[in-house]
Amino acid sequence: MSLSNAKFPLDMSKLQKLQLDPSSPKLTAEQKSALKHNIQLMRDAIVLFTATGAARGVSGHTGGAFDTVPEVNLLLALFNTSDKYVPILFDEAGHRVATQYLVSALEGHIPWEHLLHYREANSKLPGHPELGLTPGVKFSSGRLGHVWPFVNGVALANRDKTVFLLGSDGSQQEGNDAEAARLAVAQNLNVKLLIDDNDVTIAGHPSEYLKGYDIGKTLAGHGLKVITVNGEDVDELWSGLVEIIQHQGPAAIISKRKMAPGVPDIEGSPHGHDVIPVKGALKYFEKRGYPEGFGADILNSIKPYAFPYLYIGSSKELGANRVVFGEAVNLVLDKLSKEEAAKKVLVIDSDLEGSTGLKVIHQKHPEVFVPSGIMERGNFSAAAGFGFDADKYGVFSTFSAFLEMVVSEITMARLNFCNVLCHFSHSGVDEMADNTCHFGINSFFADNGLADTQSWLYFPADAAQMVAVIKRVFFDKGIRFVFSTRSKVPWILKEDGSKYFDDNYEFVPGKDEIIAEGTAGYVVSYGDMLYRSWDAVLRCRQEGLDVGLINKPTLNLVDEQVIRKIGASPFVLVVESLNQKTGLGSKFGTWLLERSLTPRYGYMGSNKEGCGGLTEQIPHQGLDPQSIIKRIRELSQ
Repeated sequence: MSLSNAKFPLDMSKLQKLQLDPSSPKLTAEQKSALKHNIQLMRDAIVLFTATGAARGVSGHTGGAFDTVPEVNLLLALFNTSDKYVPILFDEAGHRVATQYLVSALEGHIPWEHLLHYREANSKLPGHPELGLTPGVKFSSGRLGHVWPFVNGVALANRDKTVFLLGSDGSQQEGNDAEAARLAVAQNLNVKLLIDDNDVTIAGHPSEYLKGYDIGKTLAGHGLKVITVNGEDVDELWSGLVEIIQHQGPAAIISKRKMAPGVPDIEGSPHGHDVIPVKGALKYFEKRGYPEGFGADILNSIKPYAFPYLYIGSSKELGANRVVFGEAVNLVLDKLSKEEAAKKVLVIDSDLEGSTGLKVIHQKHPEVFVPSGIMERGNFSAAAGFGFDADKYGVFSTFSAFLEMVVSEITMARLNFCNVLCHFSHSGVDEMADNTCHFGINSFFADNGLADTQSWLYFPADAAQMVAVIKRVFFDKGIRFVFSTRSKVPWILKEDGSKYFDDNYEFVPGKDEIIAEGTAGYVVSYGDMLYRSWDAVLRCRQEGLDVGLINKPTLNLVDEQVIRKIGASPFVLVVESLNQKTGLGSKFGTWLLERSLTPRYGYMGSNKEGCGGLTEQIPHQGLDPQSIIKRIRELSQ
């Protein structure tokens, strides 16, 4: 079956419009029946269309949106009844975007069939809600745990209305929620939080890795009125919601439930945070009593998109640098005794150990590992504080997008001469189905010290270079930043087909690497763009255009010998996947001019909001090899 003519297999016209009035704290039998009907049908829809993300290989998130369907139905019923509420389902967990798309279809902004293109490239259904992109979406969630402070402002602008915010025990771990709570209480804002407390995040269960954390006690301690209910009991949920609505000022209802209640294979599990597998979705529908094979024709017809391009200059085999980081750290720790490692090194996680390579450290060297929550600022500073001792070293890791959240803490660590090795994975834009808000493109923000201080920004090009970098810089003093991508990358090959970063390779901080000499000009690149640039350069060389290639694994230091060499050539082109406005390209031209070097100059980087999907992001930004070749030709004329 082709999705172009597929019909949404659930009859969503059977959803019943419901109105609820908080002056009536008890549901009638008819209201309760309608609620249960709507909740089940909407949950079925979420399982169905999020599973299409699993089928096309773009991941997604099922459990969070599935969980909060009861709360969503109650809020929609309130919006149908009165204009006393700001009619927006603000949600500080952007990965629950399926809720926003479901409501968009419910309100007629998009056809139900369009949901079957969930997270597909150019479908305008990316992994987080983006205002102005998807019809019917009323706000951008940004990154996890960022919406409550924003909603406080909405409440200040609408003092005569009640503003609701969907939250979770994961998103509430972010430190700015504490600041938002204090402002909401101090100004007596009519903000009402509906918190899904399912005790599940990406890395595990907060009750296990963050002992002592209790979201109800935390919010009550800030001064909010807090009601705790069974989130799966609609009578209890409605009664609690009525109570916080009637309370004048900020209040929260904590809904206790398992993650993805009633969903086979993922109920109560961190797997529920991610997308439900196709087999799991089909098992769910079978359990629900749907006809045998319900949804199979649609889900089995969807295949992952494969970028139809054969690169030259790199291996067919791929390595995951974000995982190799942890493996490389283990190689360093293996040389220490367990006692010495525990005394000398601390590795702290921010609920992303499986995504940023720390899991292998946790497994092999638990003596150095500290599991922690979604608290990037505090966790970075803890790693820095450990490295305050000149003979100790903190290791911190999270997504590159979240680097922007710890810039002030980086300054604090620098002022205290701390030893911190920071790994920021998911850099650039490649395979970023979560889209624009998760782009890790402002990495140079880390280099925020004055000219008389030094930081080191490293972006290895492949797995072999990642190992070499970590081995060389692990015990260096100061703050060191290592970047990797979400996507896997091939090994860089020499023109004779052997690996460039072989067993004899030694990484030298600050040293640029000449991959190929050239007389027509040079391309300067690094990280995930090096193999793409090498492909473009090799194809130009095959056509007789003698272009050279420079790998710049240390992003923020000038290699005087290399810059003078390439600055004397006809052109220099910087190619990167970081932000064109803040990346290497925005600085390299200045470095050339400061040395009275005036080649024709160009730079390419990420320059527009994402298109969703995975491999589609690079050509969407104009960073594919053919686009690089086009720019080389323009500069060489």
